[in-house]
Amino acid sequence: MIAALSHRGPDASAVYSDGPAAIANARLAILDVPGGAQPMSNEDRSLWIAFNGEIFNYLELRERLVARGHRFATDSDTEVLLRLFEDEGDACVHRLNGQWAFAVWDRRSNKLFLSRDRFGVRPLFYTKLPDCFLFASEIPALFVHRQVRREIDIQALDEVFTFWSALPPRTAFEDIFELSPGHSLWLADGKVETRMYWQPGYHPAGGPQSAEELLELLRDATRLRVHADVPVGAYLSGGLDSTLIAALAQAESTSPLHTFSIAFDDPGFDERGHQSEAARYLGTAHQQLVCTATDIQEALPAVVRHAATPILRTAPAPMYLLSKLVRASGFKVVLTGEGADELFGGYDIFKETKIRRFWASQPTSKLRPLLLSRLHPYLPGTPAQPDAYLQAFYRPRDPGPFFSHRPRWDLTSRLKVFFSGEVRNRLTVDPLQREAARLPGGFETWDWLSQAQFLETTMLLPGYILSSQGDRMAMAHSVETRHPFLDPRVAAFAARLPASDKIKVLEEKFLLKTASKGLIPESIRRRLKQPFRAPEAKCFFRPKRAGYLDGLLCQRNLERSGLFHPGAVAKLVQKFESGAAIGIKDNMAMVGIVSTLLLQEELCGN
Repeated sequence: MIAALSHRGPDASAVYSDGPAAIANARLAILDVPGGAQPMSNEDRSLWIAFNGEIFNYLELRERLVARGHRFATDSDTEVLLRLFEDEGDACVHRLNGQWAFAVWDRRSNKLFLSRDRFGVRPLFYTKLPDCFLFASEIPALFVHRQVRREIDIQALDEVFTFWSALPPRTAFEDIFELSPGHSLWLADGKVETRMYWQPGYHPAGGPQSAEELLELLRDATRLRVHADVPVGAYLSGGLDSTLIAALAQAESTSPLHTFSIAFDDPGFDERGHQSEAARYLGTAHQQLVCTATDIQEALPAVVRHAATPILRTAPAPMYLLSKLVRASGFKVVLTGEGADELFGGYDIFKETKIRRFWASQPTSKLRPLLLSRLHPYLPGTPAQPDAYLQAFYRPRDPGPFFSHRPRWDLTSRLKVFFSGEVRNRLTVDPLQREAARLPGGFETWDWLSQAQFLETTMLLPGYILSSQGDRMAMAHSVETRHPFLDPRVAAFAARLPASDKIKVLEEKFLLKTASKGLIPESIRRRLKQPFRAPEAKCFFRPKRAGYLDGLLCQRNLERSGLFHPGAVAKLVQKFESGAAIGIKDNMAMVGIVSTLLLQEELCGN
């Protein structure tokens, strides 16, 4: 099992076995390279830990533990985490500023403890067989055990084709579970108990908040995350978030920060001009990867294998290739700007919601829906869309808890027309009903932006941004990503912000832009939000047809798979081959179908 995770930790591996338990670790050595070997034990060897991630406030925690009489044999954050657990048990997670998945085996009580960080940066999966419990950082490690079934979970597929990802504890595979972000798990006497220790909360304070306080929090969050015993680089997309983090990281160094970015040969997706401008302004040592349609096509099977889930967008493929460049350049750690949009109101979906709420308050207004034309200026042809089309798509129909996300989810759900009749017959429960039952108490009383941010932060962020497009693509090449915006102090500050400090009229991330003034190029500070996008499903057909398509999309394979309707898929393929495929629906459908079939082939052996 640990050999199946060697890409996550190529520097060393070891196994500890004791009676009913065995734990193992594949190490990516970043702190205390010579002394932080795992699995690690306390002095009397009663507690053993295996840990993936970083505890960024470990020096502060170490001082506290030394004052309480603890002695340390290493300089690693792993030992600090172990001692803290020894001192406080499962309550220790409340003190951690970091990103983690860790396991502690208690030999005295024969209990296993597992925990995952607040936002789900680090992954943790598990399954329970009749005579054993298995856990791992990635699903393929669980499949090494011969009793673990490899079968696509139809309900999970329904969630992917609604929310873009399966929602924990469900995964793409039957009887394989994911520990939810902000949760811990105890295994004792064969019984599994999961406990939530944190979830996002929103408590807007009266009056505007201080941009200076936000900047100081971000400075310190970045300072903690550039601390390492190996070189640290940064991703530089050319947008506000990554440029600000790179600026703060550069200020912590006496030598040029190494930055990395993706450019595209397709000008509709290329942002190299902004990336180069940011690198020149900051004085970083910059490298750009130019990604082609062929690159995406060729990388997709490996991308799906590492993601271990269907995907609806090709964007993970360029991130997979970028992490390869980072590792080849001698870096194990990069800073990123993820989390800023979720915490500070950066995504278009938040502006959409504001306009739709404004419209809903006067549904007969002819002027209010005209604001919809100001959305998505980066998409070709969007500003020119007929008003009737935009109004039909965004019309506020659902006043319920999912008001903000219904247009997106309804669009994605249309892809289910490609499901086979058997799959549709088995889908008897609306996934939105399941999720409505899991919303926190009092959710309906939250303001409109807090509701939308909660959904984005607990669903798309961990399920897609930090996983399929984040951790799995970076760790495929043994690269650790660090996210200053996801520092719990920054998140707590953002939760106190009134909506007007996040979106002022229709200007996104207003306070964050204010805080970054003078630190980054003004053109980037004032730039409209453009999400990371990559050439979509046409990559599979041009400039040449992907070799794996014939086997995947032939009628015989589709019938054997049983997941998609062969006739409907054949018509979609014809649209792409003739150049008639247009729009988000066609692209997401093709990427979703191809990635799901690749997942069956790569991990199920179908």
